Amino acid sequence: MTHPEGVTLGRRLAAISIDWLASYAIAFAFFAGGGTYAERIVGTRLTTPIIFVAEYAILIALTGASFGHRLLRIKVVDLNHGGVPNFRQVLIRTGLMALVITAITYDEDGRGIHERFSQTKLARA
Repeated sequence: MTHPEGVTLGRRLAAISIDWLASYAIAFAFFAGGGTYAERIVGTRLTTPIIFVAEYAILIALTGASFGHRLLRIKVVDLNHGGVPNFRQVLIRTGLMALVITAITYDEDGRGIHERFSQTKLARA
């Protein structure tokens, strides 16, 4: 499914995967503790989603693109004027993205539920 701006579902999934993997890497490096891999993984269960939400919200609020978006040359824009989303839009989008299911559920226009409620869309950067 493609937006009129050309942001494919594959590009969207790759961007969120990059963001989750980066969050996991940070959590594993700084908050996992010591021991075997199995013991260290326990320390990342809570910190990974917290880091994801913080990274996603801060970067989109400041630049309009998360780490994954930037790597794949896409950005989040306000649906009405095409600029960087406002603080309310970022909070709504981030909160719904944290639920993940809204990030993979789309309407007939190819926009996710998180985009509908936050009045944002993805566009090529």
